[in-house]
Amino acid sequence: MRIAHVRGRHAPAGAPWRLAAALGDAWLDLETARRRAAAADANRRHDSVLFRRPITTLDDHLARGLRIEVLAEVVDAFVGPRDEDDEALLDPGDLAFGPPILRPPSLRDFYAFEQHVATMWRRRDQEVPEAWYRLPIFYFSNVSELRGPGEPVWAPRGSGELDFELEVCALVDTPAVDLPANRAEEAIGGYTILNDWSARDLQRDESTVRLGPAKGKDFASSIGPWLVTPDELADARRGAGYDLTMTARVGDVEVSRGRWSDARFSFGQMLERASADVRLRPGDLLGSGTVGTGCLLEVREETLGRWLEPGDEVALAIDRLGELVAPVVDRPARR
Repeated sequence: MRIAHVRGRHAPAGAPWRLAAALGDAWLDLETARRRAAAADANRRHDSVLFRRPITTLDDHLARGLRIEVLAEVVDAFVGPRDEDDEALLDPGDLAFGPPILRPPSLRDFYAFEQHVATMWRRRDQEVPEAWYRLPIFYFSNVSELRGPGEPVWAPRGSGELDFELEVCALVDTPAVDLPANRAEEAIGGYTILNDWSARDLQRDESTVRLGPAKGKDFASSIGPWLVTPDELADARRGAGYDLTMTARVGDVEVSRGRWSDARFSFGQMLERASADVRLRPGDLLGSGTVGTGCLLEVREETLGRWLEPGDEVALAIDRLGELVAPVVDRPARR
């Protein structure tokens, strides 16, 4: 199942997001489908909590203690002509997509791809620290500056070295603590694409203090375009991930290409580390870290030859997860 927050492409600013699920070539408005199914069979309100209250956003759905997979009940119960005149079916060409989750409680970003890690340490003329091979390492990013598909991004104040990072993102959809690695992925409700934007000059200065990423990272993160439930990927499972291609393009130039299956650490191992002695909450996000070649810091010289600039369009794509596009613009004078 693919689910997304959508609204009309030309809807007024501030129009509410609606939760929708992919159905063939269209998107099914889940609240319209819920109302229709409940009217067609009154027993549904008694048999399933899902049919007793309106479906608004994924955030609200998780806050009610419901997991993402139960939304399939509404999709399976959909009744209607299923033609272009059905108000429940939305044409993707008429839609704008928002972040798959609007207000995540947290975002932990890991460092799971050895090729990327080794390249970073090689640039410093050093070996990868031994601890990296033992421990899934992460930092906390800033959820207040989360962007959705198509939302602009700009270099933060004082930076002239804006970069993207191509990552997989997992969403936790159930409370959990002290998860074992071999069961931890059961807590994942779905996957999406993450662009962990980076200001390399600010990051370079901050890293000398060895406390962790700060203003070089927390100015923007983009996720989307939709959330894909794990069952949609099961046949592609390979190693620590899934055998799915990950690419990044700036304008017409492909600058990155890797595979999710190249990860050294699985999301199960990352969740085991993240949940050790702490409570994970529904809506928490985990980033995989940058796939090998998945940023300009690794491949700038042989590809684009420069950092990102206003006027660029960055498109990150992962097989089955879609494409996440963002324009780079000048830093606004006022916000």
